[in-house]
Amino acid sequence: MEFLQPISELYPFIIALMVAGVLAGILAGLFGIGGGAVLVPVFYQMLGVFEVDEAIRMHLSVGTSLAIIVPTSLRSFAGHRAKGGVDVALLKSFLVTVPAGVIMASIVTAFISGSALRVIFAVFSLIVALKLLLAKEDWRIGDDLPTGLARSVAGWFIGFSSTFMGIGGGVFNNTFMTLFGRPIHQAVATSAGVGVLISIPGVLGYIWAGWGAVGLPQLSLGYVNLLMVAIVVPVTLLVAPIGVMAAHKMSKRNLEFGFGIFLLLVAARFFASLV
Repeated sequence: MEFLQPISELYPFIIALMVAGVLAGILAGLFGIGGGAVLVPVFYQMLGVFEVDEAIRMHLSVGTSLAIIVPTSLRSFAGHRAKGGVDVALLKSFLVTVPAGVIMASIVTAFISGSALRVIFAVFSLIVALKLLLAKEDWRIGDDLPTGLARSVAGWFIGFSSTFMGIGGGVFNNTFMTLFGRPIHQAVATSAGVGVLISIPGVLGYIWAGWGAVGLPQLSLGYVNLLMVAIVVPVTLLVAPIGVMAAHKMSKRNLEFGFGIFLLLVAARFFASLV
């Protein structure tokens, strides 16, 4: 399998990656989600065209997505923090538990098949889609965020589940914060910081998990492909501030609905690939 082809043959895929980068960057700023839910299915389809082995295709898609989320999350977090919207105290309480969940997910990833990883991605996509489509802003479990063990478990779950999807944890953290009475804008801003806590150890974990794997494309470090990162990262960094500005100026209900439909289609695609 030859991943690097003449540049003229790569134009359609470079354009597709740039479009995905635009969507990912805007979503990172708007929802604090890192954009991985868009990038992973795009990467999976592209790697399939290049005949990357099915056994590692999903792993490579998720790992590369996490690598792209590192600078995107940092840029988004800086923008939100400058506007004073980040719950710094919550982030500090997540400094150990979120990366612990990421590390555990990376270990599991090293031993599961591509099919199993697609199932996990599809299930979580379905859950997130239903949350976006059905949840109401006035749903509450409590009036303030839990402390102690309950918060630690929540942080661990956010890191663990997000690592399997190649996302920055925004959807799960947004849900956690808003269910306990925090305003959505604060949740989005804080989720950008959670994305930093997830993406950095997540990238290292996927590099470790895929080190020496058979069939990796050229310019890969474990399950992270540097060529794909180099194409998408500049685009996401350029457009992420657009999402940050939009997050502080507009209602996101219509965008949440559209994103929920997108995730339903992604989940259906991955479930269908297992038949």
